[in-house]
Amino acid sequence: MTRISLGLLLAIFTVAPALAEIKGEMIEYKSGDTVLKGYLAYDDAIEGSRPGVLVVHEWWGRNDYARKRADMLAELGYTALALDMYGDGKTADHPEDAGKFSGWVKQNWEVGKERFNAAYDVLKDHETTAPKKIAAIGYCFGGGVVLEMARAGTDLDGVVSFHGSLGAATPAEKDKVKAKVLVFNGADDPFVKPEAIAAFKKEMLDAGVDYEFVSLAGAKHAFTNPAATENGKKFGLPLAYNAEADKQSWEGMQQFLKDVFAD
Repeated sequence: MTRISLGLLLAIFTVAPALAEIKGEMIEYKSGDTVLKGYLAYDDAIEGSRPGVLVVHEWWGRNDYARKRADMLAELGYTALALDMYGDGKTADHPEDAGKFSGWVKQNWEVGKERFNAAYDVLKDHETTAPKKIAAIGYCFGGGVVLEMARAGTDLDGVVSFHGSLGAATPAEKDKVKAKVLVFNGADDPFVKPEAIAAFKKEMLDAGVDYEFVSLAGAKHAFTNPAATENGKKFGLPLAYNAEADKQSWEGMQQFLKDVFAD
């Protein structure tokens, strides 16, 4: 009997972690008259509230890749919302369309900020989220978005940009930026010029921003996305996945989030 009981006990402890399940759900919310379609993910085995992280998509839109990153954040113990900057969950399969969609947001940035803030409110108000612990990460187009929201003084603990654009619609002002900033940039990314990097660093220093800029050797644009190499070949663009840069930047982000949420 003792052996059977011990066996059952071991089985229970072995199976228990598997009971944790990442809950992922498509959600609709609005900014003005525009319906936005996001993806929310969290671990339902965690009791109580936990920090929330917004995920801003690449110029392709809120696609499977953005949802995958939200799931990965949920596995780390956060509530994550992959938001929709284009409206109606719109995505692009060709760079021409992606450029039009992302370009429209940049040209209508006040609308873009409203869409980001609408998602921020959804995440903050979710029952699993600690409302005073919110961060944002973004990829390519999304990396530029999270940097702009930090410049705007959005109440974020931190923002992380992965191979994102660095140019400012409105440069950071002294003591306005509340978020800590972490930028991962591919050292071989032809879209981010040395002069843009120098200007960004000067902007951050002049505004007194707590920031770190990490240049990843050998990494090109979109280095975190496994589909980047194929897309680069298909469309003749300097895109390429880099497994080491992906790993290094994701691990760096994890430590960054632990630090900013511990403050």
